[in-house]
Amino acid sequence: MTIPPPLILDAAAVGRLLPQVDALGTMRSLFSELGRGRAVQPAQTLTLFPDGGGDFILYSGVLARQGVFGAKLSPYIPTEGRPIVTAWTLLMSTETGQPLLLCDSATLTTERTAATTALAVDLLARPQARRLAIFGSGPVAAAHLHHLVGLRDWTDIRIFSPRLAANADRRRALQVDPRIAFPETAAECATGADVIALATSSGKPVIDPACIGQDTLVTSISTNAMEAHEVPPAFLHDAQVYCDNRATTPASAGEMVIARRERGWDAEAIRGDLAGLCCGDCPLPEEGRPVFFRSIGLGLEDVAIAHALWTVAREEREKA
Repeated sequence: MTIPPPLILDAAAVGRLLPQVDALGTMRSLFSELGRGRAVQPAQTLTLFPDGGGDFILYSGVLARQGVFGAKLSPYIPTEGRPIVTAWTLLMSTETGQPLLLCDSATLTTERTAATTALAVDLLARPQARRLAIFGSGPVAAAHLHHLVGLRDWTDIRIFSPRLAANADRRRALQVDPRIAFPETAAECATGADVIALATSSGKPVIDPACIGQDTLVTSISTNAMEAHEVPPAFLHDAQVYCDNRATTPASAGEMVIARRERGWDAEAIRGDLAGLCCGDCPLPEEGRPVFFRSIGLGLEDVAIAHALWTVAREEREKA
C-alpha cells in the first residue's frame, strides 16, 4: 500500500480551507467522544527556555474513532516589542504511524478557541439569555463574535476593548450586526449582560465581579503569560465553576492556580466540564449564582480541528 505524503499547509492554505470546516460541530463531537472514553487528553506541558528566553507549550491528544493522534507546539518568545507567539500542529495516523498533516495552527487555534467557548455558551447559558458582552477586539474576539452571534436571540451585543475608542477602522470591522454597540467602559459593557465572553490576551483581570449579574455566564480563555487570568481568583468562590477538562484545567488556569494557592479554593468545587455536559453526566447551573467557564485550550481540540482540516484538504487533493 502506497502511503500518500503528508500535507503541509501554511497560514494562507489554512485560511482558504477553514471556512469549509464546521468548528462548533467538531468541538461538540470531540467532547462527546471524550466523555465516552473514545479520546485521550493528557495534561499540557510547559517547557521553559534557558535564561528567561521564553517557553513553549505542548498540546497533545488521541482520537480513537478518527484513527489519529497529534500534538501542537506553541512557543512564547519575548522581544523588545510584542512577544512572538506561533503554533504548528502535527497530525499522525494511529494505523500506520505516519504523519498526515503539518499545518500552521495560528488561525486554527483562534477558531477552535472560539468554537469551544460557543459550545460552552450553548450548553451553559440560559435559553432566555438576550444580552451578550464580548471583551477584546483582536482576531480571537472577532472569532468569538462569529460563533456566538447565532446561538441565542440576542437583543443587544456589546464589545469592549480599551483599544477600540481610538480605532475607528477596527470598530467598523467588528460592526457586522446592527445590534452591536461599543460602550466606553468595561463596567458599561458587563453590567446587565447575560453572557460575558472574555476574549483578550491579558494576563490580569479585565472585569470587576461587581458588574456580573447573579445569573450571568462568564467565559474566559487562556494566554501563554504565566498564571494569566481574566477574572480575579476570588471570583471562583462566588461562581458555579465549569471548565473544558476538569482533569487538566485546574493545574494550568491562572486564576485556579492562584485561588488554590492563596485562597484555599478546591478544584473539587468544579461542577463539570464539556465532556460531562455533552454526555449529560454533570449538573447544569442553578439559578441565583453567576457561572464561570474556563478554557485553557486542549490538545484534543487542536487534533480534532486539524483532522477536520485534513479531511477537507485531502478531499480537495483527491479531486485535483
